[in-house]
Amino acid sequence: MDTIGQKLLEIAKDNLGYTEKGDGYTKFGNWWTEKMDADHNPYFKTAPWCDMFLAWAADQAGVADQAGQFAATVDHAKWFKKHDAWGTEPVPGALVFYDWNGSDDIDRIDHVGLVEKVDGKTLHTIEANADGYKLMRKTRDMDSVVGFGYPGKVKTEKYVPKHAAPAPKVESLTGPGTQTGKTETTEPAASVPDLPSQEVLLTGVLAFVLCGTVALAAGRAAAAKAPTNSPIRVRKRGKHHRVPVELPADLTPADLDAADAGTTVMPALSLAAAHEAEDREFWGRIAHLEEDAELAFWNSLHSDAALSDAPAEESKYASTPTFR
Repeated sequence: MDTIGQKLLEIAKDNLGYTEKGDGYTKFGNWWTEKMDADHNPYFKTAPWCDMFLAWAADQAGVADQAGQFAATVDHAKWFKKHDAWGTEPVPGALVFYDWNGSDDIDRIDHVGLVEKVDGKTLHTIEANADGYKLMRKTRDMDSVVGFGYPGKVKTEKYVPKHAAPAPKVESLTGPGTQTGKTETTEPAASVPDLPSQEVLLTGVLAFVLCGTVALAAGRAAAAKAPTNSPIRVRKRGKHHRVPVELPADLTPADLDAADAGTTVMPALSLAAAHEAEDREFWGRIAHLEEDAELAFWNSLHSDAALSDAPAEESKYASTPTFR
């Protein structure tokens, strides 16, 4: 079963028995005139409607891109062939194209219908404009079949913005040296070499915002003395009960063991995590200064002073970036 053609069959079954008016008018031809024909040519309102019904059914089922929408059967068959969705194997849900003269010439196709069931070489179909006036079921052999169009095989192109940026590579997200799917091991806080320099940047930036060029230099000097070991003290479970001291008369070693068993382990906070928390607090406090006119003043003042006073080997500080 062609899954897209099955949706067309559902629409066709719901409209079985529809009959054109005495002058050949159909609601499908009228729909084509109003919605599909750019010139709104009234000819289509009373024209042969076998393929216009399929165009209408595709619109109702939301599968127009896969089933195609045509008023001319020859053009419709060639469209399936162009999309590599054309063949000679009968399949339920496929569109079947006929030439009443029995040729295999796609340019001589006369009629189109929907395959509902295949029984050996016998086709059970639903066809619009069947017998020249009605939407009905028909039983046909393969002698007049030119070929079949398979809506489920039509590949539709997905829209991609012309200026869309390529997806980032894994390396750019994880950083060099990180292996996807493997667990990283965290080194002790004392072995992180870059934290003091982060303190320098943090303190220097705050001083620059509040006090200008002189305070910036003082902030750098103070931050350079930042401790390399974590200032956070961690209470270790049980160790404070092992000091050899004389116990009070009403306290026994068993009482100490019981207290030791109930001691709660305090979570250890690494130096890196502590600095990260300080960074978040700092940026939160100065966020309101991002567009402050005073900040722009201090930026320009520091830039001019750095360009005029800094030695050549330290000229890189003259271009200290302003805040975001």
